[in-house]
Formats: sequence, structure tokens, C-alpha cells
Amino acid sequence: MTTDSDGSYKSAGVDIDAGEALVERIKPLAKATARAGAGAALGGFGGLFDLKAAGFTDPVLVAGNDGVGTKLKIAIETGIHDTVGIDLVAMCVNDVIVQGAEPLFFLDYFASGRLNIDTATAVVAGIAEGCKRAGAALIGGETAEMPGMYADGDYDLAGFAVGAAERGTLLPRNDVAAGDVVIGLASSGVHSNGFSLVRKIIRDHGLSFADAAPFDPARPLGRALLDPTRIYVKPALAAHRTGRVKAFAHITGGGLPGNVNRVLPPALAARIDLNAVPYLPVFRWLSAAGGVAQSEMLRTFNCGVGFVAVAARADAGAVIDACTAAGETAFLLGEIEARSEGAPQVLFSGALGSDAR
Repeated sequence: MTTDSDGSYKSAGVDIDAGEALVERIKPLAKATARAGAGAALGGFGGLFDLKAAGFTDPVLVAGNDGVGTKLKIAIETGIHDTVGIDLVAMCVNDVIVQGAEPLFFLDYFASGRLNIDTATAVVAGIAEGCKRAGAALIGGETAEMPGMYADGDYDLAGFAVGAAERGTLLPRNDVAAGDVVIGLASSGVHSNGFSLVRKIIRDHGLSFADAAPFDPARPLGRALLDPTRIYVKPALAAHRTGRVKAFAHITGGGLPGNVNRVLPPALAARIDLNAVPYLPVFRWLSAAGGVAQSEMLRTFNCGVGFVAVAARADAGAVIDACTAAGETAFLLGEIEARSEGAPQVLFSGALGSDAR
């Protein structure tokens, strides 16, 4: 029996030297995310974090993990890899802060059929940027080269974030009540949900990612769609530290109706004023070009609201001011009311795109 293989792991499609070279290249990126409690050095078998050095006395840990979904297909097809790492961090840390926990550290998983060091470095650079925006240390990760699992040029991402909150400060609180208000924080675009529908609409219209974006003609469509998910950690922490936030919700897959309900007691409902939603041009275009009904837009996309807070009406101004001081656009979005038997927990009035704001 004869074979052309030289018997090495590299001949089977796995390049150990490339993996080691990648680690050396990304070490400075990770080091730049160092924070109190973590030096963010790579190379060990496990990442370390010192909760006491981070200032916690009696902490409860909160963990979250997520991916970027088929938004990765746009990054791969356009060759633009420097933003999806920010998305990856955002999808994880925004979930952690919903619980009232400060994100502390992050680990990533990058898998491909054949490791391209330049592509992987660009992705990890985005992850490091996302960690800096979130105030979290990038303390480790895993790079997997798996020939036969992924087509050449394809890759996949997963992220894992851990945060902490002092005992007794976790959200949602148990005092959410009728008469409270819902506060919205603006999104930066589609974020990281609904891209299977986005891509279908683009295919159906025969567009390429190099074409001018119909909703932003100054930029190519691919680049415009790759605007990264907004990271809400700093404004959410600022608002939470006022002591006036009762609940947060991260508006991801399922949109407003599928996420606001997750932080409400069964006897309560949120009534959202769609006239208050800053309906972005990208959503206007997707709805019109795809013939997507308002109800489907609301349960597929964030539609312009990426994060939500619930507070007593008397505290709304303080919460909005805290978010605004941290650089976010915050606005009254609705109110909490008693839920009628059998009714949904998220109700809507008004219409998307009414420009009533």
C-alpha cells in the first residue's frame, strides 16, 4: 500500500506552527484588555481572574455565551473580518449586564477548516476591541483547525463572558409594578440577529455586497450591514449604579416581544409605543424590499431598540440621564400595566416608522 502523505499532522490539514504563530500575534491584543483582576496574558491552560482584586466583597458570578449567527457569512464573503469580533463580545456581555452583573472576562472559540492567520488576527482584534468597550479582559480562548468540517475560507465563532454582581444587586428586581416605565436605548443597526432573512432579501433583489447600500448609498452594502452590535455595558452599569433600575432586557432574536417579556412577572405586561422607536433606514428598507410585515419585523429584528430598562416613573429621568452621560441615546418607550388574562406580555400601540419622535 502506498500513500502520498508524509505522515505529519500538517499533511492531514492541521498546521500546528500556524496556530502557534497566531497565539504570538494576538498576545498584544489580549494584553491591551487587561483590567483589575486579570493581566490578560495568553498561553496558559486556563485563564485566571481575581475577584478580590477587582473590588468584589460577596460576589455572585453570572455567565453567558453566544455566537454571531449568519452575519459571519457576510464577513466571509466580503473579506471584512474586523467587526464580527465586536459582535461576538456584545452578544455575550449585553446578556450578562442584563442580570446587573459587570462583565469581567471573556474567552473566545474560533474554528476553521484551514487557519488563515491574517483572518484570525483580524477577528481577534475585533474581539479585543469589544472587550475594551465592555471593560472585560480577554483571558483566553481556543483556535480549532478542523479540515473537513468547514469549507475553505469559512470559520465559526463562539464567545463566553463571565461577570459578577454583589449579592443582593442582581436584576430583575421583584418590585416591577404597573405604572413603571420602559426606557429604550437605540441600536446601531441590525446587530447580530435576523441575518438569514437579510441575506434572503439581498439574494431576492439580485444585490451584491459590493453594491451601494440602498439605505446608506455612501457605503457598500456589505460594510453597512457589518456595523457591529452596540455594547451597552457602560451605560447600563451607570444606570444600575443609580439604584433605580428594576430590570434590563437585551433585544436580540425574538425582538421586543420575545425579550422584554423575559424580565416581567406573569401578571404584568409592557405596552410599547412604536411611535417612539427610532426606526432606522436599514429596517425601513428591509421591510419594504422584503415585504416584511410589522409583526414579523418586530419579532425578527431590534427595529432600532437594542436594550431596554424598566424603572419607576419618578426615576425615569435619572436613568435616562445616566445612560446619556455614558454616551447612549435613551428615551421613554412604554409603560408597565396589569396583564389581562390570556393577553401577550408585550403589547404595541402606534406604528413603526411613524416619525412621531
